[in-house]
Amino acid sequence: KKNPDHTAAIFEGQQLTYRELNRKSNQLARLLRAKGVQRDSIVGLLIERSLEMPVAIMAVVKAGGAYLPISPDYPEERIKYMLEDSNAVLLLTNESFKAKAGFNKEILCLEDQSLYTGDGSNLELINEPADLAYIIYTSGSTGKPKGVMIEHYTLVNRLNWMQKMYPIGADDTILQKTPYTFDVSVWEQFWWSAQGSRVCFLKPGGEKDPEAIIAAIEEHRITTMHFVPSMLTAFLGYLESGVELARLKSLRQVFASGEALNPQQVSKFNQLLFETNGTKLHNLYGPTEATIDVSYFDCSTGEEFEIIPIGKPIDNINLYVLNPANQLQPVGVPGELHIAGDGLARGYLNRPELTGEKFIANPFRSE
Repeated sequence: KKNPDHTAAIFEGQQLTYRELNRKSNQLARLLRAKGVQRDSIVGLLIERSLEMPVAIMAVVKAGGAYLPISPDYPEERIKYMLEDSNAVLLLTNESFKAKAGFNKEILCLEDQSLYTGDGSNLELINEPADLAYIIYTSGSTGKPKGVMIEHYTLVNRLNWMQKMYPIGADDTILQKTPYTFDVSVWEQFWWSAQGSRVCFLKPGGEKDPEAIIAAIEEHRITTMHFVPSMLTAFLGYLESGVELARLKSLRQVFASGEALNPQQVSKFNQLLFETNGTKLHNLYGPTEATIDVSYFDCSTGEEFEIIPIGKPIDNINLYVLNPANQLQPVGVPGELHIAGDGLARGYLNRPELTGEKFIANPFRSE
């Protein structure tokens, strides 16, 4: 309502305004509701990055359901397993991936323009904070992937913290390049939409191509983005090969997570991007079971670091280092990291025993 004509999403020369994105996702959401999607319904997505991605994700959430991202690159057996194990009520996909799904319930192909007809106004809200927002499958140690159930209030907590710590506004553009089957993609998918910012979807496969990333940053004046540390190393190496660093001058903040970040990576980043363009690097840490990230450490402070810590807990999260008897370890004594607070998943989908084993009562809270 504030900025209906402001660009919301960009992909390969195409764009959607906030008005267009809202209308299309409302129209699709109404259709999903008519087909039985309700609170805690799981809707499978089998798509690549495109302008259909934000429409599909927003539509599922607006309808009241939870979205389940599935990579078209997965083997057919894994796709079939995830759709069956999750008991997905229907599947949103592209015509080109339809055959691969092997899904015996309803399939809607997002190219079908008849999906985007009818009432485009906002739907009546049916969700509660503890309803499911998304399911992400992590590779199970037993070989069978397991679905992690994330609720709305934990996602809202995570996004609110990020906006408070690293605010974005109408002039910012996030680069969405993380495969949407990883939970880092969730803040890339939603954060901008709550702040009137923009999202630019990198072409499929572009996340492995430093030149494609640089071209997108330069063309769309990207201000905010994420790197897995191993790709950050490749990206920094590419910058050292003679790239004009002024091409990246729009970039304000880069987040790293998913792997351990080392002092050499931080030092090189600060030398190339912080000292020249003022771009800051932030280290985030967290498992899928705790809504993306639970701790943060700011790496661009002018200091040299011998180790890059995972930092301090985000809002409404507690971190405890415990011994095998679940007692607090003294400072400096190794132990297991336990996470508590408003980030924890509901548990593992259809795995009550595993949920009971991994999600235990907090001995440091009386309620």
